[in-house]
Amino acid sequence: MTHNKDQFQKQIAVANKTIPADLVIKNGRIVDVFNGEIVEGDVAICEGVFVGIGNYEGKTVIDAEHRYVSPSFIDGHVHIESSMLTPNEFAKVVLPHGVTTVVTDPHEIANVAGKPGIHYMLQNSDHLELDSRFMLPSCVPATPFENAGATLASTDLKEFYSHPRVHGLAEVMDYPSLQNGADWIVDKILQNNHHRNHIDGHLAGLDTHAINIYRTAGVMTDHECKTEDDARERLRRGMYLMLREGSVAKDLTSLIGAVTPQNTHRCLFCTDDKHLDDLIEEGSIDYNVRLAIQLGLSPIQAIQMGSLNAAQCYDFKQKGAIAPGYEADFLLLDNLETIDIHEVYKGGRLVAKNGSYVGTESTVKPAPAKLTDTVHAPEVKADDLRIPLNDQASASIIQIIPNDLVTKKIVDTVDVVDGSFSPSVEKDLQKLVVVERHHNTGNIGVGIVNGFGFQSGAIATTIAHDSHNIVATGTNDEDILVAIEELKAIHGGLVVVKNGVVEAHLPLPVAGLMSEQPYEVVNNQLHNIHQALTKLGFENSFDPFLTMSFLTLPVIPSIKLTDTGLFDVERFTHIPVEAAQPTNNPDAIPSD
Repeated sequence: MTHNKDQFQKQIAVANKTIPADLVIKNGRIVDVFNGEIVEGDVAICEGVFVGIGNYEGKTVIDAEHRYVSPSFIDGHVHIESSMLTPNEFAKVVLPHGVTTVVTDPHEIANVAGKPGIHYMLQNSDHLELDSRFMLPSCVPATPFENAGATLASTDLKEFYSHPRVHGLAEVMDYPSLQNGADWIVDKILQNNHHRNHIDGHLAGLDTHAINIYRTAGVMTDHECKTEDDARERLRRGMYLMLREGSVAKDLTSLIGAVTPQNTHRCLFCTDDKHLDDLIEEGSIDYNVRLAIQLGLSPIQAIQMGSLNAAQCYDFKQKGAIAPGYEADFLLLDNLETIDIHEVYKGGRLVAKNGSYVGTESTVKPAPAKLTDTVHAPEVKADDLRIPLNDQASASIIQIIPNDLVTKKIVDTVDVVDGSFSPSVEKDLQKLVVVERHHNTGNIGVGIVNGFGFQSGAIATTIAHDSHNIVATGTNDEDILVAIEELKAIHGGLVVVKNGVVEAHLPLPVAGLMSEQPYEVVNNQLHNIHQALTKLGFENSFDPFLTMSFLTLPVIPSIKLTDTGLFDVERFTHIPVEAAQPTNNPDAIPSD
């Protein structure tokens, strides 16, 4: 990127072959994402920018040995906090996977800590090898039906627009408020339009009528499509389509059929929420690209979606291609079909090689105390967890769908002991608890969940989208209570309990969401958590912590639990746990 006149004149001189380049790549096969072809030629780099393709001499020469020279990848929408790492450590994980730029929405930490949380994420991501571009949280809290740690109005966001790495307004989640033209969201959109021109969407479970409203409001993207028809309708109305592969929401396979040669330029990839272990083992956007190729997309087309398309979506004019005037962010690939990454370069500097980070180590300040002391809740007692029910009563139950953010609402009879719901291992019915942890209000929401399959014990976490209160589930009250108290003791994180004993925990003291430990340490702690889950009899093929963390998000259908009670997303209102008797319910839980 050009910063001053001397650099600019030097780049022109190198392009003109008057002086040698800083770096030249020879014997490489260049991935041309503009024409969809492979071309050959030297690639010249000066001051971190590509300045020529042809025959060039350089002060330093890289022999690509016939490897593919590909633009590096851009994650179009990611919450860094979901990795459980600070931005500094997150960078070391995703750079070896070829991701050199991310578009991130810090609404997780903003829901806990407000403006100080956003400031922290901007500061911790400064001067890293990873280029982190920010979208400002639009909905803090996500809805008025829960208690978050902060509320951000348009006046709170205004100061951030002066930051050079802030590019717009993040996912608009509160559709009813947008639909009704509520002042608070209209003010944020108009303020954004004054400073920037990009707004992200969140159209989970919404119809084409909602797309009309979102597009009229200037919303450009959606990452919540579930079917090819959903995807086509968004593309038809001028949206960019994000194909997401996260740790819970995995939508690429169901959406790839909507991608055609005619609309590919409006399609890009994102991860949204992806846990550390999945990033390490599976990958980031490189995984999306690889999977798209396996599903029939041409390699160059998939790379284009992972690079140029994302850059054009966010108006990053100097990113996403191997061409003069573009930032020298690129990959050397051993294999185009399998996206085997040999080396990763950021601004012409080697930052990762053979799957390991080799860039510079940045010195970052520790998180301030106000971000590491965020779990404030009174002692929870057994009586607080009671769900009063009449004998032979029916209950509204949250039924999880493995590897999906959407839940089903089912109504069925449950076991009742002494006038209260009793969990049942046989029926796979557990208690779900949400405890407000920001303002010490004492609010506790209690419900019933089906699908975890625990044989014993309980789990709890302070990662509970998007307000991030304490959420816990288990087969008995005693273990749930122990798990909640342990979370308070470690200032937030993940906890596994069996028979009153803490089997494993992962402390996440930064807002109850992130650890400041090196990523290798956090990954080992996460491994211990997964090992402890087997002691509870958990044998399902999904991450129970991630699944539970989205059971509190009241903007994704169809039924969720907040600190103020059970919430019917489709009716957008709270409902009691006790329900009318089921009638011909195909989703009823089988009796023994």
